[in-house]
Parts: sequence; C-alpha cells; structure tokens
Amino acid sequence: MRKKAGDPKVLAIVLAGGEGKRLLPLTADRAKPAVPFGGIYRLIDFALSNVVNSGYLKIVVLTQYKSHSLDRHISKTWRMSTMLGNYVTPVPAQQRIDKSWFLGSADAIYQSLNLVYDEKPDIVVVAGADHVYRMDFSHMVEQHVKNGTGVTVAAIRQPIALADQFGVIQVDAANPRKISAFLEKPKNAIGLADSPDEILVSMGIYVFDADVLIEAVTRDAERPGSGRDMGGDIVPDFVNRGLAYVYDVKDNPIPCSPDRDPGYWRDVGTIDSYYDAQMDLISIHPVFNLYNYEWPIYTDHGNYPPAKFVFGSKGRVGEAIDSAVSPGVVISGAQVSHSVLSPGVQVHSYAKITDSVLLDFVDVGRNATIHRAIIDKNVVVPPGVSIGIDRQHDLDRGFLVTDSGITVVGKSQEVRP
Repeated sequence: MRKKAGDPKVLAIVLAGGEGKRLLPLTADRAKPAVPFGGIYRLIDFALSNVVNSGYLKIVVLTQYKSHSLDRHISKTWRMSTMLGNYVTPVPAQQRIDKSWFLGSADAIYQSLNLVYDEKPDIVVVAGADHVYRMDFSHMVEQHVKNGTGVTVAAIRQPIALADQFGVIQVDAANPRKISAFLEKPKNAIGLADSPDEILVSMGIYVFDADVLIEAVTRDAERPGSGRDMGGDIVPDFVNRGLAYVYDVKDNPIPCSPDRDPGYWRDVGTIDSYYDAQMDLISIHPVFNLYNYEWPIYTDHGNYPPAKFVFGSKGRVGEAIDSAVSPGVVISGAQVSHSVLSPGVQVHSYAKITDSVLLDFVDVGRNATIHRAIIDKNVVVPPGVSIGIDRQHDLDRGFLVTDSGITVVGKSQEVRP
C-alpha cells in the first residue's frame, strides 16, 4: 500500500511485554507473544502482519519478560527496507524515567515516549501482541480522524452470555460510535440496540492522535493509585470525559476474506483458549482462514525440507488426516488425526497422535500414543509411552493437566514411561 499525499503519518506500537502466567509452562522460557502457533507462526506474527498489511511500516515492539526468543524472531523475520525508512524494532524496558520496569501497558508507552518524539507521527496505533485475528487498521484510523476524538477503541461482537469474560463497551443511544461506559467483566450487560443478544468487547487495540496519547500517559503516570494500564485506566478516563469512541470490526473489510473472518478474534491467554484456537485452524471450513493470500500472515519458518509421509504397507501407513503438517515433519508409518505438527517433528512407526499440538522438533517413539495434549519443543516421547490417556499418570509425571483434560508437556521436559 503506497502512502498517499494527505494521509496521516502513523506509528504502530505493539505491546509485547506480557508475562503470560496463565500459559505456563509454554511461557516458562519465552514471552507470551513468542509462543509458537499454527505450526509455523509465533503469536506476534498475527499482530505484526495486520499492521504491515494495513500499510503501516514503522513499528516498535515493546518487550520486557523473557524476551530473547521474541527478539530473535523479530530480528530474523521482520526485516523491511531501511532505504524507505521502514522498520520493525523490539524495544526492551530501559528504565529511562526511573529505576522501575514497565508497571503496565500505559507505563510501557510512557517510559518509551522518546520513540514517539523521535518519529513525530500524527497518529499512534496501539495493539497487543498475543491475539489471533485479521484487521485492516487503516479503516479504523480513517474513522478516528473523521470523528476527531481522543481515543478510538476496536471492538468485536460477542454473545451476551460471555460478557463476564471480557471488557465490555456500552455505547451512547444517540451516537452508537461513542462509548458511554467501559465495564470490566459485567454480570448484567445490556445487549446492542441492533442485536440484543450481542455485546461489544474491547480487542485491546487503540488509535490516538499522537499528542493526545502523550498527554494521556503522562497524566496517568502522575495519578495516584493508577494501575498504569491502557484498558483499565487510560480508556476509562477518556470515557468519563466523553472523549472515547468505538470502532466495530464487523465493518472492517479484508480482501478475499469470508464473511465469518471479521468476527474471529481469539485471546489465547490460557492453555484452553490456546488449544481451542489451534483446533479452529484445522476444521474443514475454518472461521479463521490461513489460506488468504491477499492478506497473508507473515513469518519465517526456516530452511526446512518438505514434510514427508513414509511407509504404505498394510498396518504401517504414514498418514495425517484433518491436520496441519509443517515443513520438516516426518510421519513414518504412524497415524496423525486432528492435530497440528510444527517444523521438525518426527513421528515413528505405529505411533498414534489425535487432537494434539506438537511444537518444533518433538520426537515421538514407536507405538507411543498422544491424545489431547500440547507437547512443547524438543521433547522426546519414548517408544510405547502414552500421554493424555491417564490423567493421574500424567500428573504423577509432572505434566500440567487442565480441568478440561488437556495435558501439557513443557519445553525439553523429560517424559518417563
């Protein structure tokens, strides 16, 4: 997308400093946005791809916890033409203001205002780094400029029954684009006027005029008792002053996108939601379609050979059904069903994998069985071993098992029989 004369100058700030405690053990050795997803991607690739596809090519990524894996991925993958002044750069907490680390998302921006001063943008787009969705931010920026408001908040429609799981936006009856209230996980939410069974949920995506953002985070830093959070402190302050507007993503057009795609947004903040979002990708007609070449999800999945399926004799067939199989995978006389296999995975003869997610270079031995499990990188599953079959046995071996029955084996964790 070429910048046209008169277009506002936009800087994108991607917030990637979250600790991700609810995704343990997947975040034991990496930041949440660096968690692998969908075989070849990292979670941050979705946010960055949306920003780049929107035509915004000056991007800073604010990092903090266990950021090495994330920094390395950004440095290897997200390189753009410096001749044209474009960049994606990770910026760690630098203690520029005082000796404290980032105290929240608003504080992260406050401590990094030098980036805004240096770039001198007209508009700042702020987005999280750990959601799965498609969105053209340029349409939201266009609405923001027309409204001439303080902040515009992106929102997606969700069933009213899920209101107590999200930050819910209520709109002004006279002006459905103006936010009248911002409620955190309400028990008695009010449905939308045009759809009483739905609510608007904040996506954690914001558009500000640059000077308005600078003033807001500076004022917040001086406010006693503030949690220094964009959604919890900055946005409610704008709502209280009548300066907050909403952008409903149902109106967001994406090239070659099916009708259902704009309604897809997943906060993969827990093991269950992470697992469910992976399973979404491998349904026959997925709501979120990875195969949209007009709005690609960019990444770097390394120099791997093609996936290979070997042995075709009776009783020893290498096959994968209803699954996503990445480059470098070898399925040797084994059966894989309804699963996501990341690069370098090897599955040996007579093994059986169902309803599972295997991250990079997992090695599954002969006659092993894996069901409803997430296996992190570099795990070796010995021959004949079962994972996800006996809950108590999994717990006894030190694996995490969620209430819904998903077993998680941590990165390089030893698997005993």
